[in-house]
Amino acid sequence: MHQAHMTINGRAVTGSGTFDVRNPSTGQVIGTAPNGSAADLEAAVAAAHAAFPAWSAKSDAELAEACVAVTNKLNAHAEELATLLTQEQGKPLNGMGSRFEIGGAGMWAGYTAGLSLPVKVLQDNEQGRVELHRKPLGVVGSITPWNYPVLIAVWHVLPALRTGNTVVMKPSPFTPLATLRMAELLNEVLPAGVLNCVSCDDKTSNLGAQMSAHPLIRKIVFTGSTNTGKRVMASAAETLKRLTLELGGNDAGIVLPDADPKAIAEGLFWGGFINNGQTCAAMKRLYVHDSIHDDVCEHLVAYAKNVKMGDGMDETSMLGPVQNRPQFDIVSRLVADAKKKGEVLIGGEPGDGLFFPATIIAGLKNGDSLVDTEQFGPALPVIRYSDVNEAVRAANDSQNGLGGSVWSSDVEHAKRIALRMETGSVWINKHGAIQPNAPFGGVKLSGLGAEFTEDGMKEYTDGQVIFS
Repeated sequence: MHQAHMTINGRAVTGSGTFDVRNPSTGQVIGTAPNGSAADLEAAVAAAHAAFPAWSAKSDAELAEACVAVTNKLNAHAEELATLLTQEQGKPLNGMGSRFEIGGAGMWAGYTAGLSLPVKVLQDNEQGRVELHRKPLGVVGSITPWNYPVLIAVWHVLPALRTGNTVVMKPSPFTPLATLRMAELLNEVLPAGVLNCVSCDDKTSNLGAQMSAHPLIRKIVFTGSTNTGKRVMASAAETLKRLTLELGGNDAGIVLPDADPKAIAEGLFWGGFINNGQTCAAMKRLYVHDSIHDDVCEHLVAYAKNVKMGDGMDETSMLGPVQNRPQFDIVSRLVADAKKKGEVLIGGEPGDGLFFPATIIAGLKNGDSLVDTEQFGPALPVIRYSDVNEAVRAANDSQNGLGGSVWSSDVEHAKRIALRMETGSVWINKHGAIQPNAPFGGVKLSGLGAEFTEDGMKEYTDGQVIFS
């Protein structure tokens, strides 16, 4: 049984109560996390606020060195964090599971450590010199989801630290253990108060809402649902907080008639089913040209049949359970509705506990709930089309705009189609392959702002222009 602690001002804090954390593969309680109170949050914000002057005064080189130390600490404890992550999140240890996530966290941290926002000279002539400086904001609040709890925490925290901010973070109550442990580890190499981590059950206590309204928190970075993002934005309005919101996606993939169905089957499957479909930028709907529709479905189903689903602690599992009961119920409801309108090619029936088999359903169209609604689970609708312009219109017929993909043997043609898609990212012959050297963010209701690279770093700063 893992007993987690919050970290406030460099110290382990138990809080006045705890809540259970269960393994979604087995239903068993595998740990407890502190049910933090408003007083705990106040202490964390006060600690971050007090630590800010000294931390923000560090040189660029000193901040980079500190972030390298953070990276090394993450890498040194990778297996410990991966095991804890699998136990609470359900994803397999292997494949694109927990070891993949923790390895990605270390890689992203290391890349971010090497970034910099030097002074930019806008003018230097006989009329004077004009410089643009980037200054840290202060205390940054990070609210993370349950699908990639450690990796997304790193996406939030590292650019904040690298630009001289201090942080208060709060993980999802479904997956708090690995994040709380990560905060403990990183505090071994960071000054007290620079990184604080609080947790709560979001029922008897809701620290996330208090964070987004807190007057001493200058920025909220939030990853999660669009509806919750709207509430964060409304709550932050009173203090005019800076916001980075990476919200829901209903990503479309478009398979052009010249694509090779067998060659793309594996990429299509993992584009839709990575992390059991519980990925913001997973492919949530697939548009396939009529001429190759049946072949694509045949090869996609053939590949899916060989993907083993099981307990994440089983080294041979490639997919795990849906992480929590509310999400499982959403997937079950959407699939049940889709079965009335389309043809189930594989899966379709809920399994034991929180296991839902990889499900592919053909014969659906825009207007059907599984097509229009982000399922965030292992169910992929396949929509037949006959005209590419029709497919682009259908793909864009969504309030979301996070990612999309185009599948074709002609990359240049695929790029021309990609430019017509109303999304923040488009991939050619793959889907969801985000990387630290490319900005990432959504359009429409999929969010505000950018993450990664210098573009993402700037969002943790205020610009100040110096005229001399």
